[in-house]
Amino acid sequence: MSGLLSVFFHLLFLFKLVAPVTFRHHRYDDLVRTLYKVHNECPYITRVYSIGRSVKGRHLYVLEFSDNPGFHEPLEPEVKYVGNMHGNEVLGRELLLQLSEFLCEEFRNRNQRIVRLVEDTRIHIMPSMNPDGYEVAAAQGLNISRDLVGRNNANGVDLNRNFPDLNTYIYYNEKYGGPNHHLPLPDNWKSQVEPETRAVIQWIRSFNFVLSANLHGGAVVANYPYDKSLEHRVRGFRRTANTPTPDDKLFQKLAKVYSYAHGWMHQGWNCGDYFPDGITNGASWYSLSRGMQDFNYLYTNCFEITLELSCDKFPRQEELQREWLGNREALIQFLEQVHQGIKGMVVDENCNNLAEAVISVSGINHDVTSGDHGDYFRLLLPGTYTVTATAPGFDPQTASVTVGPGEPKLVNFQLKRSVPQAATTRRVPNPGHGGRVLPKKMQPRAARKKEMEVRQPGRGPA
Repeated sequence: MSGLLSVFFHLLFLFKLVAPVTFRHHRYDDLVRTLYKVHNECPYITRVYSIGRSVKGRHLYVLEFSDNPGFHEPLEPEVKYVGNMHGNEVLGRELLLQLSEFLCEEFRNRNQRIVRLVEDTRIHIMPSMNPDGYEVAAAQGLNISRDLVGRNNANGVDLNRNFPDLNTYIYYNEKYGGPNHHLPLPDNWKSQVEPETRAVIQWIRSFNFVLSANLHGGAVVANYPYDKSLEHRVRGFRRTANTPTPDDKLFQKLAKVYSYAHGWMHQGWNCGDYFPDGITNGASWYSLSRGMQDFNYLYTNCFEITLELSCDKFPRQEELQREWLGNREALIQFLEQVHQGIKGMVVDENCNNLAEAVISVSGINHDVTSGDHGDYFRLLLPGTYTVTATAPGFDPQTASVTVGPGEPKLVNFQLKRSVPQAATTRRVPNPGHGGRVLPKKMQPRAARKKEMEVRQPGRGPA
């Protein structure tokens, strides 16, 4: 009997070593303490930083996981999770805190899957984009409906309706011609958005994010772009119509990875709704304008989906452990999806890195660009593709590549400078000069060398 007790207490001790944080809701101060607790336990693979402040002055904290925190390593992709964008949708906030604890603990335990993930990926976790709204929702009594209380930020603005509307531009471009990627922002965009939104936009301009998920509540489904339909309203009613991106099949695959790794999302029937495979195109569910998901795709290199994770937006503490177990594998598998498709370096003849080089895939009208270090990442499904790299002042280079289901294919590009036409004296028809030969400096130049503006990785045109 004493032997059995000894084994029992030994197992209990081991369980305590690997047990996650207590399953409970974390107010702002608790959230901050938890992030720094994880950092203190795993100081060599984590970093806590703030991207700005909320209306009420609370920091928008991010916890980074990397084998070299604070630095971008070329060919190592950047991925992010954002939770609690709506202050009263809190499950994502708690799941991301649990995920932070889990990654730290499993790395320390030398779980090879987690070790490989942390060493090959730079992971950014923002548990709360709307800490002010959360505090309002959390202060409500249990008998008071939290469906709307605390949803918006302290200025009463829905942050997921607050990003610059780039969908209107791409729908116009689809009809009349124009790009479907890295669209410019309005000149006065900063005055049109909230402090939290502005901080996130500046954040995603500063990192070359490749993959992202935005965690919400109120349903159980993985939602992929576009969120806004081509015709937003018809006679006062919202039009719901499947509105795919050029990367529709890829987005469906990303959504299914999460759904089928989730405990029950893939079953489809949840919260009184039915979504086949547990996924949906956003606009086919309901049209949403100025959302963060579409903004990521149209302004940066980042592919983002939205995860609706619970019927109850503010689940009881007793439900948190079950929700964590239902989402844990899905959260890890989704992070691993950043390692697919192609990636590589874009350099010039002297092996200098070329930032902002454009990577185009034939047949997919959506380009990505290289970051400050000259590295690029293009998520693709298995198949054979024709890929072209271009940069101002350089001749384009094209390669054919076959992508498999495993690790990303390495495809590097070395671009040669374009040879300018000979600058010879020639006659230029010009009535004002009577057909005289213009001085050389006044003639049209056959080619102009354009210096490349080095921007923050992932940043679109200003």
